[in-house]
Amino acid sequence: MNDRGSALVTGASRGLGAVIARRLAADGWPVAVNYHANAETAARLVAEIRDAGGTAEAYRADVTDEAGVADLVARVGADLGDVEVLVPNATGPQPLVPVEELTWEDHLDQLRFFVKSPTLLVRAVLPGMKARGRGRVIQIGSDIVERALPNCSAYLAAKAAQLGLTRSWSRELGRHNITVNLVAPGWIPVERHAGATEESLRRYADDVALRRIGTPDDIAAMVCFLASDAAGFITGERVAVNGGHTLG
Repeated sequence: MNDRGSALVTGASRGLGAVIARRLAADGWPVAVNYHANAETAARLVAEIRDAGGTAEAYRADVTDEAGVADLVARVGADLGDVEVLVPNATGPQPLVPVEELTWEDHLDQLRFFVKSPTLLVRAVLPGMKARGRGRVIQIGSDIVERALPNCSAYLAAKAAQLGLTRSWSRELGRHNITVNLVAPGWIPVERHAGATEESLRRYADDVALRRIGTPDDIAAMVCFLASDAAGFITGERVAVNGGHTLG
């Protein structure tokens, strides 16, 4: 692809976001590594990408803040080119909250990351995507919407809303050659799951059709496919990458 823009991955200093950023860079995208607090890990990831022959820069920003998002996208555009691939990956804590204790603030905590942040990001990158005549928005959802786990209702509701945004935006933005899709992982253990026991991992894997736990690379591979020319006629889709965990 000629005149390639940049790829912006939010929450990319570690975990799933870091692997996605690394894989996009390996595919030739100049990658903006967004972080909020982990400057050292973001810098280390950028160095790894550059050492491997890729292009990357780190950008600190709160992607739930409107002014912060506008500034982030402007800085990325000035350094790496207009954002052509947007991966809203940043997330916050996801505590278990029984319905008896559920508050509106619990809902807002999740909506900030899965509704507000993607909305701010898409609004900010749209002028560049429209001018370029192409764009990819690849949301990171969750298969929890199908699994309907108890004590997760605020998280589940926000993830369901995120899917609704994906479908509506795909209709609205398709005429601009902008695709909008959602990748729905199952449980993908990363650094924040360091306390998971071998027993809990085994029980989960036993319920997966492919009988294994997914890896960040499994998710990153799908993100990179959706960012590619090969996925140019795919939009409005929710793609479960969970080894068949939510088969009927």
